Amino acid sequence: MDKSEKNPLDPALRRRIQEIIADKGGGYNTDLVEDIMVNALKLLTDVKDRGDARIIRTAVRELRYAFRLFAPYDHKPKVTIFGSARTLPTRQEYLEAVDFARRISQEGYMVITGAGPGIMQAGNEGAGLEMSFGANIQLPWEQTANPIIDKDKKLISFKYFFTRKLTFIRHSDAIVLFPGGFGTLDEGYEALTLMQTGKGRLVPLVLLDRPGGTYWKTWDKNIREHLLRAQLISPDDLRLYQIADNATHAVRIITRFYRNYHSTRSVKDLLVIRLKHEPTPSAIECLNDDFEDIIIGEKFHVVPPTPEEVEHNEHLDLPRIAFGFDRRQYGRLRMLIDVLNGF
Repeated sequence: MDKSEKNPLDPALRRRIQEIIADKGGGYNTDLVEDIMVNALKLLTDVKDRGDARIIRTAVRELRYAFRLFAPYDHKPKVTIFGSARTLPTRQEYLEAVDFARRISQEGYMVITGAGPGIMQAGNEGAGLEMSFGANIQLPWEQTANPIIDKDKKLISFKYFFTRKLTFIRHSDAIVLFPGGFGTLDEGYEALTLMQTGKGRLVPLVLLDRPGGTYWKTWDKNIREHLLRAQLISPDDLRLYQIADNATHAVRIITRFYRNYHSTRSVKDLLVIRLKHEPTPSAIECLNDDFEDIIIGEKFHVVPPTPEEVEHNEHLDLPRIAFGFDRRQYGRLRMLIDVLNGF
């Protein structure tokens, strides 16, 4: 950010913006809304190209609407299903997607798909309308939503892929990829990149094939032979995804991920890990020994809710541990979650 962006706002303009917010009756996050309004006014001088301004306008509209639509379902875990739009209902991959969506919805997870045909339709079909979301994309040939999710209130239509992809990742507690084309691989690589770099939450990323299928095994072989062998990724990065060849296995991977682990939050120099069951002192000692390589500063220890968590009422009933994480080795952090789930 340019230094000029940090200059204090003209007090008179700030008062006028605050008056507008007050006239609308106030609401959530008034300080952030104020900042958005300030930046919107800066478009008058900073962004000359009309096309650029339209991108900003549409992105804000799409994200606002998507967040509003998902808000009533915040308490429900969700899994996003990606896969080819060209997969026919007669294919084993389609039937496997229906079976997976049905099984995971029975575990209490809602299903998010791209709302199109193929694997997307299979996901909505298996989960059923009540447990389904659809995030459609407007394409030049006017892709319409599949008949399962079409007309439902939980269907969103996006103009931009980047706002759609953000919505997928933002609301997913797990991601499952079936065999697909460029779009499926793009979504998979983006999810991996976000987790590898710490820009996204660690969630189960399952590559699900039909029984006996080789799509993901071939992909995994390419990753190991070209990326890993050339030292373009770390060996621990391979822990960021898992391959399954049936719906039962995929469901087991997801549910086991949340057996004890709940979520994380960075608080200053600490990574706080929320759990369902508090580790014993001996378990804490083992963590400090086994994961010494990712600790910078404070070792693993049990902590109460931090003031930042208390301020936002973030899962205050859960036990938690904290440590100084190096913020680099997210594959190892994924391994740590597996260990915590074994306690």
